[in-house]
Parts: sequence; C-alpha cells; structure tokens
Amino acid sequence: MKKRILWLSLPLALGQASYSYGQNADDALRYSRLQFGGSARTLGIGGANVALGADYGSVSSNPAGLGLYQKSEIQITPGFSIGQGEGTLLNSTKPAGPLSQNANNFNFSGGAVFSSRRSRLGYGNDDSAWKGGAFAIGFTRIADFNGGSNYSGTVNDNTSLLQRLREYRVPLTGTNNGSIEDQYKNGYTTLDGLGYGAFLTEVDTGKRGQDTLLTQTRRGDIVQGERIQTTGSMSQFDLAYGGSYRDKLYIGLGLGIVTSNFHSRRTLTESESDQSTPFVNLALYDDVQTSGTGFNARLGLIYRVVDAVRIGASVQTPTWMRMTDTYSQSLTTNFNSPSNPSENYSPSTGTNQYAYNITTPFRANGGVAVTIGKYGFLTGDIEYVGYQQARLDSNPSSTLGDNADFSDTNAYIQQNYAKAVNLRFGGEARLDIFRVRLGYARYGSPYTATTVLNQSATNLAQNNYTAGLGLRTGNFFLDAAGVYSRYNTYYSPYELSNSASQPTVQVKNDRFTTTLTAGFTF
Repeated sequence: MKKRILWLSLPLALGQASYSYGQNADDALRYSRLQFGGSARTLGIGGANVALGADYGSVSSNPAGLGLYQKSEIQITPGFSIGQGEGTLLNSTKPAGPLSQNANNFNFSGGAVFSSRRSRLGYGNDDSAWKGGAFAIGFTRIADFNGGSNYSGTVNDNTSLLQRLREYRVPLTGTNNGSIEDQYKNGYTTLDGLGYGAFLTEVDTGKRGQDTLLTQTRRGDIVQGERIQTTGSMSQFDLAYGGSYRDKLYIGLGLGIVTSNFHSRRTLTESESDQSTPFVNLALYDDVQTSGTGFNARLGLIYRVVDAVRIGASVQTPTWMRMTDTYSQSLTTNFNSPSNPSENYSPSTGTNQYAYNITTPFRANGGVAVTIGKYGFLTGDIEYVGYQQARLDSNPSSTLGDNADFSDTNAYIQQNYAKAVNLRFGGEARLDIFRVRLGYARYGSPYTATTVLNQSATNLAQNNYTAGLGLRTGNFFLDAAGVYSRYNTYYSPYELSNSASQPTVQVKNDRFTTTLTAGFTF
C-alpha cells in the first residue's frame, strides 16, 4: 500500500542517532552524517589520510592516494562494535536513574588495489612524466545505525502523549478526508485515528455542528517510558583510480555505489496508578524499515611539497539516493472500570510502504602529512560538510511513490541544519617491523545555534579516540585498531504545540569498535 508517513508521531531528534519516523529532516541527516572507515591502519590514525596515500582507506577519502602505491595489494577487514545508549528524561517531575540499551554488531570491509607502476612493470628508468598508478575496488562501511535508547520517568498529563492527542492534526468528522471518524470506519492512517480507536479520545459533534475532542480523564503522576532499538548500516562499493605525475602530483577519481539498510523499533508506554479513573496504561508501537541505493563521485589531489611533506585535497559530490520505507504503528490501551474490570483495545495501521529520494550534501577535505624519516609520520585532516544542503524529494516514477511536496521539510533543513567542520589527526611510529598508531577525530554539530531543544553545539559534537598496532613482514601485513566514540543525543518522543512542555530525553552514547586487517602485497 502506498502512503506517505505524514501520520506517524514525529519525534524531534538531535545528535548522531535519529529516532524519527516518516520522511523528514532527521532521515536526511541520518544518511548525511558519515563515519571514517576503511582499513585498520586508517582507523588507528583517526581516519586522517587525505594527504597520506598508499593505503586502502584512500579509496573513500582521497583516491589520489592510490597513485602512491608501489605494489598491488589485497586485504580484508572484519570488525566488531559494542555500543551502549544511556537514556534520561531531563524534564521529569520525578527523575529516575538512567537506563541503558545495548547494541552490538559485526561488520566487514575489504578490497584490492592493482598497481600499474611503470617501474614495477619493467619500464626501468623510463623518463615518462606519468609514472603509472593504481586501480582499486572494494567495500567499506561508512555509517553505523546500530544503537538505542531506554528511559523511564514521571510526566504530567499536559506533557504526556494524551496531550499530543488533544492537539489533533486531522479533522474530527467528515468523509473521504482522513478524519478521525473516517479512519475508524475505513482504516487507520494517523496517530489521532489510533487514539480514537483505542478509546483515548471521543468526538462530541455538538448541536451547532461544532465538533469537540474529548479525552480520557487521568489524575496524579503518569509514568512514561520508551525503548528504541535501531539496527543497520550504510556501505559503499568503490571503484577508484589514482595516478602519479613525476612523483610530485597525484590525481585520483572515484565512483561510489551506496547501499543502506535501517530498521527502528520503538515502544512508548504510559501508566497511571490512580484507581479513581478507568485508565490503566497504554503502549504505542512503531516499526520502520528503510532500504536505499545511491551513488556519488569524488576527485582528489595530493602534492609533494618536499620529500617529507605532502598536502592533499578532495571533493565528493552529493549522494543521490532512492529510498523505500516499510512501516506500521499500533496503539494498545487498558482500562479498569466497575462495569468492565478488564477492557483493552489494539487498533493498528497495518503495514504500508512509500518511496522517495534523498540527496546528501557535498563534502570537501583538506589534509597535510609529514613523514619523519624512517621513524613514522604525522597527519591531519579538515572536512567541510554543508548539512543544510540535504534535501528530500518525491519519487513519482516508483509505484510506491507520488508527487508529494517536501518544500516544508526542505525549508526546515535549511533553517535548522548548518555547515560543520570535522577534524581528524593521527600518527604512526615505526619500530622495525612493528607499527604503533594513535589518532583523534572530532565531528562537529550539524545544527544551527537556534536548533530545537536548546542544546549547544558542544553537546552535539562527536569525539573519537583511536589507537592501533601493525606488523609488516615480507609481503604480509597485519593491522589492528580500536575506536572509542562518545556523543550525546537529545530528542523528544512527540511534538507539542508548546515545545517547552514536551519531554526531552538525553541519551549518552558510548561505542567501541575493533577491527583487524590482514593482507598481502604482490
């Protein structure tokens, strides 16, 4: 069934993870915020390899680095991530302790580089200005969506989900207009319709035709809790080539084919212990699965200033993606009254699908690498991302799409998302056949200073601390790396007309990722 998800409860989200439902600004941000990936060597130095070169990580950061390869190479990189999100309801009337939600997953990257270096192919002291280059093919994870949130706290009735239902978004009565009563007869498509079907609300038509929405009476404290679990990732299949001009200037081109899979399951509950009212509890269930494919291209340069110093730059086009959402929502309520001591309702929307397009922002990178003789190197990168350039569009060519207008969503993106700067630094020490690496990466906030939920940019930056070890012997190499990431997420589980009243949840996210790269040269 084709239906755009305007009807789902729309949380307002801030931070690395997004817990929103429906084609909106949070979806655009989810696929625009990338993470550094590639080989364990790249991860060990904080992803700072724009000017470094001669590493498989150049495929997705700066393909010019392939021009520095002297030999061909094949490598594989399995990895494992351990994550935890600790949720707290910030504006609870009776704060509860934070609750944690774990998210662990395996991942895999790998690829091959085929060198066409002229000296390697037997041209000897050939005086051609072009010294050859290398072609690479491979697969890299560029975003990890595994995460979650879990919180519990006390709210007032005027800040609860029932208050959201009082601020109904669709007509109360009428036919063929998606009204609450029409949904009750013909199938639910909105949260307002589900609330009506679950007997949380009732429509009073009135004698003069003025419809009024009535809601269940609740007294005392309301305990609200929410559990969210997200899984999935975004990966990129790369084809790239980098060439060397006089071993001074290196030029590279790359094409990326992106695949994405995201799955979110949410349960929001509210309960009341006051026995003077019939209401006992409610549970709202959301399930959203999104799959997509797209492509991008990148161009890169590296210039050798002197033997020990290289500077690099690369640009990546926007990624153009076609997405398909599969989603459902249901609401269960329980009541206890003298006439009916155990009364419950469970209306559901059923399963729906919708197709649309997302365009992620242009990206630009600059970097410097300094070689310290045979002892190692230091490297640093700076990346620019204009998150306000992300946009959503309809996909009328799909049988699951339509000509929906996303102008309001795109206006919100331009107003609330900002230009961000990401910084990456790293270094490697060489000890005979061994390598020791350290790195740090800070990814800036994608939000403007006036973004909702009143969180500063400092609270929304992501910090990554990395370390690694390596072994080089003959034609074989082995690298290991660990990345510890910390960042905060802030979101509201639903939107109220008075934004100051809606619940705000803080999630402290910690993730440790370990990878192992094994390969050989030939």
